[in-house]
Amino acid sequence: MQIHVVQQGQTLSGIAQAYDSSVEAIARANELPESGRLVIGQALVIPIRGSYYWVRQGDTLYTIGRRFGISAAELARVNQISQFRPLQVGMRLYIPPRPRPAADFNAYAEPRRTVPPALEADVRRASPHLTYLAPFSFRIRRDGTLSPPPLNDFAEIAQANRNVLMLVVTNLEGERFSSELGSLVLNDMTVQNRLLDNIISTSQRLGFGDIHFDMEALPATDRDAYVRFLRRARQRASEVGKMVSAALAPKTRADQPGLWYPAHDYRAIGEIVDFVVIMTYEWGYSGGPPMPVSPIGPVRRVLQYALTEMPANKILMGQNLYGYDWRVPYRPGTTARSLSPQAAVALALERNVNIQYDYRAQAPFFEYSDDEQNRHRVWFEDARSIQAKFNLVKELGLRGVSYWKLGLPFPQNWLLIEDNFRVRKRA
Repeated sequence: MQIHVVQQGQTLSGIAQAYDSSVEAIARANELPESGRLVIGQALVIPIRGSYYWVRQGDTLYTIGRRFGISAAELARVNQISQFRPLQVGMRLYIPPRPRPAADFNAYAEPRRTVPPALEADVRRASPHLTYLAPFSFRIRRDGTLSPPPLNDFAEIAQANRNVLMLVVTNLEGERFSSELGSLVLNDMTVQNRLLDNIISTSQRLGFGDIHFDMEALPATDRDAYVRFLRRARQRASEVGKMVSAALAPKTRADQPGLWYPAHDYRAIGEIVDFVVIMTYEWGYSGGPPMPVSPIGPVRRVLQYALTEMPANKILMGQNLYGYDWRVPYRPGTTARSLSPQAAVALALERNVNIQYDYRAQAPFFEYSDDEQNRHRVWFEDARSIQAKFNLVKELGLRGVSYWKLGLPFPQNWLLIEDNFRVRKRA
């Protein structure tokens, strides 16, 4: 698989010719518009086995081999050239595919009151590339019962693709995580016992293999109570052969202050659960100033801290499948519009602007003017930014990746999963 960034003057047919591919194959892989028009700076995935590299000034087989994890001798052999002759600038070398490590992949699907056909279609498309499928969410009621999401054919889809269904339990009330509800569940044993009974019976009745707690905005004073609750949940789940996992706020130290962090004890929770989802996104968020949603530097720092508290094979790195469109200059109190990677590229094409790339953050962006001449900045994800995250997962030896959320088209992501990893199937 190759990532190609469109340059000035390039056409789809010319790009296809350069990679011994076809216009149809590239258009299909990237779900391009029928017009075939491209945006300067757009990242395309070229659906070929392995990749190509064009020799630059100063390159040797040794330096190229180091970059791609292949010996100079093997590189010379697969390209049928002498290992000892100088390379010509502009020469095309074939880089064979590297071994793929095994990894887990989860994706949340948030249907709200109904499951829109487009969301169900996206779930069907994504499920072959997933280990877990997580309908979001089963909301806790104050009496310890659960309010389930609509599930439609999710169980059938999961079974057909050997996905473990994840029963996501949240302390959401309305549109917000409720500190009060969370504290009630953690401290009222009558409610807690009823909740655990309902969770276990629901997981058995509906065929969920993992019980996933996404309890956020918990009071700092309930830190130990949350650990005790998870320990009880783990004991109950183990009795009926279910896994337990938890979503964690992105921390860089144990005593990090703020609404989201104090009650999430990485070390204690990491010891109890089978795995965690660390929500490494929302640095750029709808109510804040324009910036990348999941810049690589902050993501790395969170994961490096997590590795001091729990083993790598328990960590799923959280990854957004969306970006945001902000009005600029930013004014506090305004909100950004969310959009998918495909919608972001379509918007750049519509507004006839180039896509740029922030190499420090490993994130694409662009600016445009709307019909009223208001300026906007868009940060989103593309093949380059997701490949940077996959490289980080492999470097740190993590369990895998968890996506928020399905229903936001990003075809390059699913192709790059298969190019980088062997997706574990645990069902």
